[in-house]
Amino acid sequence: MSGLTVDAIRACLDGDIPASIATCALDGTPNVAMLSQVQYVDTDHVALSYQFFNKTRQNILANPFAALDLVHPVTGATYQLSLRYLRTEIEGALFERMKAKLAGIASHTGMKGVFRLQGADIYKVRAIHAVPGNTLPSPPRPSLLTATRACAGRLAAGKEMAAILDQLLSDLREHFGIEHAMVLMLDECAKRLYTVASTGYEASGVGSEIPLGEGVIGVAARARTPIRISHFASEYVYSRAVQESSAAAGLPGALETKIPLPGLPEPHSQLAAPIIAGETIFGVLFAESKEDRRFGYDEEDALATLAVQLGLVLLGLQHTGLGSEESAPAGALSSPPSGAPAVIRHYGADDSIFIDDDYLIKGVAGAIFWKLIREYASGRRNEFSNRELRLDTGLRLPSLSENLEARLILLERRLSERCAFLRMEKTGRGRFRLLVRRPVKLVEIPSGGD
Repeated sequence: MSGLTVDAIRACLDGDIPASIATCALDGTPNVAMLSQVQYVDTDHVALSYQFFNKTRQNILANPFAALDLVHPVTGATYQLSLRYLRTEIEGALFERMKAKLAGIASHTGMKGVFRLQGADIYKVRAIHAVPGNTLPSPPRPSLLTATRACAGRLAAGKEMAAILDQLLSDLREHFGIEHAMVLMLDECAKRLYTVASTGYEASGVGSEIPLGEGVIGVAARARTPIRISHFASEYVYSRAVQESSAAAGLPGALETKIPLPGLPEPHSQLAAPIIAGETIFGVLFAESKEDRRFGYDEEDALATLAVQLGLVLLGLQHTGLGSEESAPAGALSSPPSGAPAVIRHYGADDSIFIDDDYLIKGVAGAIFWKLIREYASGRRNEFSNRELRLDTGLRLPSLSENLEARLILLERRLSERCAFLRMEKTGRGRFRLLVRRPVKLVEIPSGGD
């Protein structure tokens, strides 16, 4: 390969300058066409977008050899790749990455509705040659390895999930200059993701939801692969995905719409990396920007690495939580409740909780809160443990990867934002207390009730 690999020219693959492909029919007739997208696969392979059954497609199926010209978007250096066609993929992680990126390209170039990915054509790179010519110097670009290493080290040293998530988002701001980001956890049973932490938004959006498979976030979780878009693509904006999914289902309560998603209304760059440990997917680390082309391959690699590290840390915390628990220290007695009673309603259909007609939470987190507040109201008990929650079959926790800690973080943060007289306070590893500063009146509304 003349000393060059695909890794060395990765910046040429982002499509800032369209690539051109030359193919040849069996009778020797050449054909040259422009390409919408070239996707990095690995150091020896690339994927080209298959959108139309045109002359290029006909030639490749008959004669699998092609020449690809790429131009560096900054230096102007040109490279020619000698390729051999291997296969076409019409589903899976690579296909989803290219489909999302193509949507951004189509929207940016005014070709929305025209560009539709039919497949990802995989090619073996046989050789890469630099085309002689004048080029501009490549501007210095800071390496993200140092920042990634520092952030990964802090993740590995974390002891509590809430602090780990907040530290990660803070590190993205400080070391990567990423101002808008969030972490969403997967509710595998309900086929949706819910926000547990965010930064850079007017409202935190904790508790907001997006369906699995919708928008950049949902696709990254479903395909278990990083998804990166460099231009605005309306079909991959998650707020729209929530609205359209709920409307299509005909079930207003199918997704949580009372808590607005905290994202940018028109993100021009989006990057979603699945939080994975082995076969377990915990959720998605998501970043976005108002700028075009804000995230490149380096940022994709860095955030994907941090997301995997986060997944391993969460898996370790999960095993630690199952195996150990600190006894609760003696705490000061809380002041007796005062003021007008707060009416807390629980709807059995979806475990949604309303406090004085103000929506709080639903689902597993809602079921947990209802257990806590009933225990408190019936016997003035306010000390609880994660272990007893895991053993409570009435909470209907999934048997695998229920991620109880994430549900408790969600509940604690919703109470902090929405309810001044209720608070959850950590008292030790795997233990917490519920502080109640107003009298409460509990109202149970069973499934099918009004």
